Amino acid sequence: MTKETTSLEREIEETRERLATTIDQLLYRASPKTIASREVSAFKAHFVDRTTGEPRTDNILKVAGGVAGVVALFLVIRKVAR
Repeated sequence: MTKETTSLEREIEETRERLATTIDQLLYRASPKTIASREVSAFKAHFVDRTTGEPRTDNILKVAGGVAGVVALFLVIRKVAR
């Protein structure tokens, strides 16, 4: 084997290793458990400050107000429909 052939084989092996690592990372990122975990974390981050751990009352109140508004709308529609 020549020095050039050995160098090419080493490059090919390094490329295979990088590709294997990339494929493993893609499989991890595309895993349903990983996706669900990411979404849960994003949802929690909307209601809890990541740095302090304190609840974000402004976002909580917005959601509570929205839910109350939808319930009130349904009650009004129900009453009007009768």
